[in-house]
Amino acid sequence: MDFTYCVFMPHCDLRIAMWHLLFISACVEVVRDTVYSPKNMVRYAKEPENPTKSCKTRGSYLRVHFKNTRETAHAIRGMHVRRATRYLKDVMEKKQIIPFRRFNGGVGRKAQVKNHNWTQGRWPKKSARFLLDLLKNGESNAEVKGLEPNALVIDHIQVNAAPKMRRRTYRAHGRINPYMSSPCHIEMILTEREDIVPKGEEEVGQKKKVSKKKLARQKREARD
Repeated sequence: MDFTYCVFMPHCDLRIAMWHLLFISACVEVVRDTVYSPKNMVRYAKEPENPTKSCKTRGSYLRVHFKNTRETAHAIRGMHVRRATRYLKDVMEKKQIIPFRRFNGGVGRKAQVKNHNWTQGRWPKKSARFLLDLLKNGESNAEVKGLEPNALVIDHIQVNAAPKMRRRTYRAHGRINPYMSSPCHIEMILTEREDIVPKGEEEVGQKKKVSKKKLARQKREARD
């Protein structure tokens, strides 16, 4: 038994001190289980509609610019995984471009971005590389879960700003300026796309009914 509690309470009974210690240890265990439980440690901004047909992947405190990564993630939202992978690889080779729609202060105008009905864009290679790694991890999670990797679609992707990391740079006349980095958190949900069932032959071959009023109008227009 630990008697450290009695040192601070010299006039208390030993039995009362023991109950105080048991109560404090129980409270610490409850708080620890509440704060560090898996549900509280990993929480996504959105939950999939069909969890059995979806898989998740995320990265925290990634050393890549938040603004560039947000624009890159917004460009691939809703894409098929194969198409998004090909698109990001083309961005790294400057064959395609990322439109900067929100964080576009000082971003130059490019001719490539006409395909996206926009004027400003860039080729954020590091952001594309990080997103490619996340897509690869998401495909691995899908295989473990028994999903088909070739049928996955980016149902949800979100980029949040992480706490800035501080450094310093030395300027003229003995001054010091901040030299901050802007890391980010990325979360992604991939959903297996359901196959679209084609219409039956009877439904395709069946003609729509035309009202008598419409037939009379068509005859009248034909006579005129």
